[in-house]
Amino acid sequence: MKKYEAVFILDIRKVDDEGKAFSQDFGALVESLGGKMEAAVSLGRKQFTYDINKRKAGIYWDFMFELDSLKVIEIKNKYKLNETVLRNLILINDRPEGAPTTVTLNLDGAQAQQ
Repeated sequence: MKKYEAVFILDIRKVDDEGKAFSQDFGALVESLGGKMEAAVSLGRKQFTYDINKRKAGIYWDFMFELDSLKVIEIKNKYKLNETVLRNLILINDRPEGAPTTVTLNLDGAQAQQ
């Protein structure tokens, strides 16, 4: 099994609970396909630079999971026509263990890794 990272942008008008139910459904789907959920993080509401399907903002969710490569195709097909999902991206997570996940800027402009 490989490690994957998936980012979903949810339609604000079709989600009542900031995507918590979607997150639970996604986790249940991964586990039903024989995978293992590692993390589900809500990144909150964000404004788009340009409209997506006439929407100006969306709710972002980031998922980390392990799954067989052939099963990832099933996940992509399930959410391809889902009206709740505006965009999704599933990538192989090949970061080395212990590598920083985010880079932020200090007030003086120097980079600080977290």
